[in-house]
Amino acid sequence: MTLDNITVPPSVTDRAFARLAEIIAEAGERQALRVAVEGGGCSGFQYDIRLDEPTEEDLVLEKDGVQVVVDSVSLPFLANAVIDYSEELIGARFVVQNPNASANCGCGISFSM
Repeated sequence: MTLDNITVPPSVTDRAFARLAEIIAEAGERQALRVAVEGGGCSGFQYDIRLDEPTEEDLVLEKDGVQVVVDSVSLPFLANAVIDYSEELIGARFVVQNPNASANCGCGISFSM
């Protein structure tokens, strides 16, 4: 999505930053949470969410020294999205609330545009 040809980056909730800080502290390694979009999955695209090292080409979203990074290829797919952390009976995980997705798979990882 663009606003006057400027891509609006995703945002990260305080809950997601807080959980990421806990994960990093437990792991003992200073890494960022990478949120990427790849082709595949049951709906055409899927999220790849994992700990990784930032690169020079990444968009870095940071709070209190905790970083979430998005690569330049994934950025247009994540415009205006919200990266959150969810704890439900079926499990706890980082989730992407993506207004660009026209359909989501029940798994929460796969989507179509």
